[in-house]
Amino acid sequence: MTRAHAATDALLEPVSDAGLALQVSDLQSPLVWDYAHAAYFEELWILRQAKGDPPISPVHDRVYDALEVERRARSALPVLPPDEARAYASDVRERSLSWLEHLDLDQPNALLRDGFVFGLVIQHELQHQETMLQTLQLATGVEYPLPDPETPDRAPSGPDEIRVPGGTFTLGAVDDPWAYDNELPSLEVELPPYRIDRAPVTNAQFMEFIADRGYHGKTLWTEEGWEWRQHENVQAPLFWERATDGWERVRFGRREPVVPWEPVQHVSWYEADAFARWAGKRLPTEVEWERAAGWHHREGKQHYPWGLTWTGFEASLDHRRFSPAAAGSYAGGVSPIGCVQMAGDVWEWTSSTFEPYAGFVAFPYPEYSEVFFGDEYRVLRGGSWATDGLVARTSFRNWDYPQRRQIFAGLRCARNA
Repeated sequence: MTRAHAATDALLEPVSDAGLALQVSDLQSPLVWDYAHAAYFEELWILRQAKGDPPISPVHDRVYDALEVERRARSALPVLPPDEARAYASDVRERSLSWLEHLDLDQPNALLRDGFVFGLVIQHELQHQETMLQTLQLATGVEYPLPDPETPDRAPSGPDEIRVPGGTFTLGAVDDPWAYDNELPSLEVELPPYRIDRAPVTNAQFMEFIADRGYHGKTLWTEEGWEWRQHENVQAPLFWERATDGWERVRFGRREPVVPWEPVQHVSWYEADAFARWAGKRLPTEVEWERAAGWHHREGKQHYPWGLTWTGFEASLDHRRFSPAAAGSYAGGVSPIGCVQMAGDVWEWTSSTFEPYAGFVAFPYPEYSEVFFGDEYRVLRGGSWATDGLVARTSFRNWDYPQRRQIFAGLRCARNA
């Protein structure tokens, strides 16, 4: 919890109070809303629901409930100004940590058992850090200070595709006390053999798609995707612009050349699906994705593609780079089947709509997953460079509208064997 709180503060420290209060896009909340919302969520679930304390302020229920007001309208709410938001967050954090110091987590209460409610709150704050990074990226006219990028090692070379044999594997979270309800219950699933790309699709590969008029080939697109492409006049990934010497992008307020060997990001599901068709392939289902990412034929389900723990050297996570690493990086992060970068770098679109697993039970509240089930949303897997390692487990399910591009999302392709 202390690490999550400190990371949130560090992420926002370079931003002025005016910048924190600004709504830079209809797609995102003002940063100060996200900051106070994370504190509100902590107060709601740890102090009020689990501990039984009264509300700190009854107004917060109306202002910081994510389902009450759409993002585009949140700047009109009576949001706490930055100084008051910091004081509120500090108060909530101090109360939560003070209670945790003396709390027995070995008890039958489902919220407290194994620290579930604390895991819920920690993961929620870490996920909002990625949301804040999306907002900072959308503020294209403002430079955000970037860290010096690490240079990861290279994974051993391999084939472009990996053949995944057919058989039974376990889908969903196994022995994870902090898993979300949509990852449960775990299921035995039978899959036929298939092939999946060893690495994510790169910027260079996506440039070939553009050069081959992939954005103008109607037969490559779904009907809804083609309507969206025409209506929005989409010609390239978000933040890309043509320059005299090739493609450039805007990254956290800076204009720079597009790096050919990085995994492509800021593409919608529609674009990812069209690229896969152009390549003569398809997007993997989320079941196929999870099988390739986290199933070991002898040891069973892996928490991460490489094993049970993350040391910091197996993937691009925790916004240490502010961009994906080169495709083919991280020798220590190879999945059991031989795929690279299935955690971190970019979220990967799948062909699957967001649906419950058989036997799903909403916990601790239906608004986390249940209200989003249906064919409106597509599932993303794996996490991005902006995702915290605590969240980037192989069973974690992200979802969004198929037209969304501000998220740090890319793809890898699959095809039938």
